[in-house]
Amino acid sequence: MAKIPPGVGPRFPQVVVLVGATGDLARRKLLPGLFHLCSAGFIPGCRIIGVSLDEMDAEGFRKSARGALDEFSSRKVLPADWDAFAATLDYVPLSAGAPALKEAVERAEQSLGVPECRRLHYLSVPPSAALSVVRTLGEAGLVERSRIIMEKPFGTDLASAVSLNRQLHEVFEEEQIFRIDHFLGKEPAQNILAFRFANGLFEPIWNRNFIDHVQIDVPETLGLGKRAGFYEQTGAYRDMVVTHLFQILAFMAMEPPTALEPAPISEEKNKVFRSMLPVSPADVVRGQYSGYRSEEGVDPDSDTETFVALKCHIDNWRWAGVPFYLRTGKRMEQGQRIISIAFREPPKSMFPANSGVAAQGPDHLTFDLADASKMSLSFYGKRPGPGMRLDKLSLQFAMHDTGLVGEVLEAYERLILDAMRGDRTLFTTAEGIERLWQVSTPLLEAPPPVRLYAPGSWGPKPVHQLIAPHAWRLPFERAWRDPNKSG
Repeated sequence: MAKIPPGVGPRFPQVVVLVGATGDLARRKLLPGLFHLCSAGFIPGCRIIGVSLDEMDAEGFRKSARGALDEFSSRKVLPADWDAFAATLDYVPLSAGAPALKEAVERAEQSLGVPECRRLHYLSVPPSAALSVVRTLGEAGLVERSRIIMEKPFGTDLASAVSLNRQLHEVFEEEQIFRIDHFLGKEPAQNILAFRFANGLFEPIWNRNFIDHVQIDVPETLGLGKRAGFYEQTGAYRDMVVTHLFQILAFMAMEPPTALEPAPISEEKNKVFRSMLPVSPADVVRGQYSGYRSEEGVDPDSDTETFVALKCHIDNWRWAGVPFYLRTGKRMEQGQRIISIAFREPPKSMFPANSGVAAQGPDHLTFDLADASKMSLSFYGKRPGPGMRLDKLSLQFAMHDTGLVGEVLEAYERLILDAMRGDRTLFTTAEGIERLWQVSTPLLEAPPPVRLYAPGSWGPKPVHQLIAPHAWRLPFERAWRDPNKSG
């Protein structure tokens, strides 16, 4: 087993209270992630207490956890590693209340046999249940030496976000609260920081003088699954834009922080949010895929959008006048996650009219936000042979090229580890989330009508008018090169 570099894991042993331990997210991501972090040696000592509505004992939870690993773990589960992990598991049904939970945590801390350890409460529960769990943790006296991870959405508008934060702060300090966005846990999100601030090549041109527009595009092929009830209360804008796409935008648009540390990075992200102009309904296209209203749990007259595209602006010195185009939706033609930066074209061309210059649009720098990150820089180059004919070419990098793709942590693994270490770099603050709901208010109060689009398409037709005279980068005219093929 590879040696874990110092500083990557937490300093202290951890007692994890996993609320919603038998739910879908816990089974798919959290339990496999905790298993990997424990078995790979990232955590110096760990005890995990499952909590949920299901009435079961510790042995029942171990069987449930083993089933989750067998079904969803992307890594092989060795018998010795499983035995060690199973020994860390305990369970308390939610109906047992605060005293039973307090007793289980104290028992876990004693079993670690060290004078000091930390507590991590992961609330993998719907927002409607989160506050009652927070109050239970307070009643159990489990606030001290603890951090709490919260799942989205963090409110559904400004008033609800302010209310939620106020009630959270009655029990936990802001420094203890980690609002999770798994998009920011992916390797490419941090690669943007490295790409911008560690290289002298691109940061000097990362501004309105050289960049024409920016696209953040996250289409999904999936439908709702069993989330119709949740989705009817939120829609694509609340579900994806506020909690995911705006966070990615902040990493892309922020000023250089004074240090690569959580507080300076959070402050620069919040400066981006403070500089955002309110979202105008005229700059938004809402869509709903045909057949959505006939799905189980959906109102037959539902006005909920399953697709949203918008144009927004950051009114500061670096980005004034540069439009940011965001798009996401369900049941679309492809599932992709990209940031594409379009550079301004030269002000005058010396090339002949039939050379091909400008025929394929501006040069783009594109980041693929998949777990194994990729990036591409497109440019014009001369076609071999006589005369001056230009083609669009590209330089591409993929994590596969480094031979280190096996060392990539999954998003939830990285974020759990960061929360254990107290590193808030990739998490959202109360100030940031409230500001995003504030700039969203004009749209939420007067949303444009939803327009139908066919499942398997790229959304309703007005999305092309929204971005005109530009064009959406997706679908790609040129596919990513296959890293497994030479040439």
